[in-house]
Amino acid sequence: MPETSLSRPLPDEWPPLLLEGWRDTYETLHMWSQVVGKIALALTHPLNHFWNVAFHVTSHGLATHPLVADQRIFTLTFDFVDHQLVIDCSDGGGDAVPLRPQTVADFYRELMSKLQALGLNVHIWTMPVEVENPIRFEEDVVHRSYDRRAVEAFHRALVVMAPVFEAFRGRFIGKASPVHFFWGSFDLATTRFSGRRAPERPGADAIMRESYSHEVISHGFWPGGRAMNEAAFYGYAVPEPTGFRAATIQPAAAAYHPGLSEFLLPYEAVRRATSPTGELTAFLESTYDAAADLAHWNRGELERTVNATS
Repeated sequence: MPETSLSRPLPDEWPPLLLEGWRDTYETLHMWSQVVGKIALALTHPLNHFWNVAFHVTSHGLATHPLVADQRIFTLTFDFVDHQLVIDCSDGGGDAVPLRPQTVADFYRELMSKLQALGLNVHIWTMPVEVENPIRFEEDVVHRSYDRRAVEAFHRALVVMAPVFEAFRGRFIGKASPVHFFWGSFDLATTRFSGRRAPERPGADAIMRESYSHEVISHGFWPGGRAMNEAAFYGYAVPEPTGFRAATIQPAAAAYHPGLSEFLLPYEAVRRATSPTGELTAFLESTYDAAADLAHWNRGELERTVNATS
């Protein structure tokens, strides 16, 4: 019998995250990712909930969807193994921007110059989003750190957790997002949908209105940064059903954060568990079960009832 994605064992060697030296690198890498993300926004057709602009985890880092410019397809990949931003074109052309300590302004200028030299013309809005006190890319000489060891640990963590999220996503047959990385909030995420419209969110901006137009239960991973003191997994529901914050969630290290309105599970608690994959899976499943039951989702029509066998 052929082995399926639901039956294959998942890797259980989870690296420690080097948070010392990570915060400055995180803030710089976040801004570099927004430069690339803005290019993806400019050169892809809109998809629901901004799925077109998200990055995807690869064996070497984070990559864009295929981008179209001047009748060619190209991709941009943050290669955290060889430490370069790789430009790959469908006509065989390409180039790379080294990832090293440098300002956002220098990174932005070098990338845009290399794209122009390849005949890939793109214009972007250079103001970062979803951050406090944003600085335009071409003016940002504040963020300039790049700790290779911290970035490599971050990438190894993404590589080992992505299959767990993929397996979790595969057990849902309703509408679900890919497992992808958002450069605005700088987090890995996958989202399940009930199929029902969500109530309007008073005062919400265009991003929030599009992201939460329908009922969702979302899960993901924050690598630690301004919003978090440590790397953590999260689970939340929009709209949040009554009783969700008081639900019993597994494992014991998980807790509801009232300020963020979501359950959090520290990455370190998962890494140190006897079975990190089992620990994360328990968190994903228990938060989904609680939210879906309390929100009265039609689970019989949205979930697989038997495992695939071929």
